[in-house]
Amino acid sequence: MVNNTPISIGEVEKRLNNILKKEGALYFILVDPEEKNIKEIISKGKDYADAIIIGGSIGITNLDEITREIKESVEDIPIILFPGNIDGLTPYADAVFFMSLMNSSNTYWTTLAPTLGAITIKRYSLEAIPMAYLGIEPIKRTAVGFVGEVNEIPQRKPEIVAMYCLSAKYFGMRWAYLEAGSGAEFPVSDEIIGLSKKMSNINIIVGGGIRTPEVAYQKVLSGADAIVTGTLVEDDPDNIKDMREAIKKAGREKLKRI
Repeated sequence: MVNNTPISIGEVEKRLNNILKKEGALYFILVDPEEKNIKEIISKGKDYADAIIIGGSIGITNLDEITREIKESVEDIPIILFPGNIDGLTPYADAVFFMSLMNSSNTYWTTLAPTLGAITIKRYSLEAIPMAYLGIEPIKRTAVGFVGEVNEIPQRKPEIVAMYCLSAKYFGMRWAYLEAGSGAEFPVSDEIIGLSKKMSNINIIVGGGIRTPEVAYQKVLSGADAIVTGTLVEDDPDNIKDMREAIKKAGREKLKRI
C-alpha cells in the first residue's frame, strides 16, 4: 500500500515551537561524539537545554553507543541529530535536522548527502526537521568550512544571508541555521540575524563564536529563535546555567514586543 500521508510537523518540532511561543527563545547544546567529557557536559546541561544536538564535522565512530548513553541520561529532553555526513545517523535519536548546506560550492553537501541519507532516516523512523544550513564569515577558518567547501558569506553582506533564508522558506524549510563555525573568532552579526528573520519569518538558529551570556542575550533580541553553544560548553560546562538564563531573559523581552 502506498503511503500518501502528507508531510507534517512531528512531535519534537511541535515541542520546540510550543517552547518558542511560551518563552520566546530556545537553548540547544551541541555535543560532538568525539569529545572526551561528554558525560560531564550532559550531566550539567540536561537541566538547562531545550534539546541536545549531536553532530561533528569530522567522522563519527561510536554514534549509536554515545546516543544511547545520552538518551538514558537526559530522559525526556529531545535529542536531535546534526549530521556532518551520512554516517551521522542513528535510530536512537528523536529527530534529525534534514539540512542542505546551501552555500557550499560542492553539490554533495547541498543535495546529494541529504538525498543519500533520506532512505536511512525513513528506515530509522526519525523525525525530519527541514533546515537550511548557512556558512557565514569566519566559517572558512573552521572545520565545517573546510570540510563543507563553504562559499563563505561575508558579514558585511547581510542581505545575501536573508535571501538564502527566504529561498529556504520557499523550498519548504522551517528553520535556518546561521553558522559562524565551531570556535569562531566572532559570531554572526545582529544585523544578519535581524534581516534574515524579518525577510523569511522562519525559525532562526544561531551558532558559532557565542562565548558569553551577554552575546547570546543580544542575538536573541536581534531575532534569533535558538542559540547553539558547543565549544563553550566543552571548555567550561559550568557556563550552561548562565547561558540559559540570558537566552530566556531575552526571549521573554522579545515576546513583550510582539
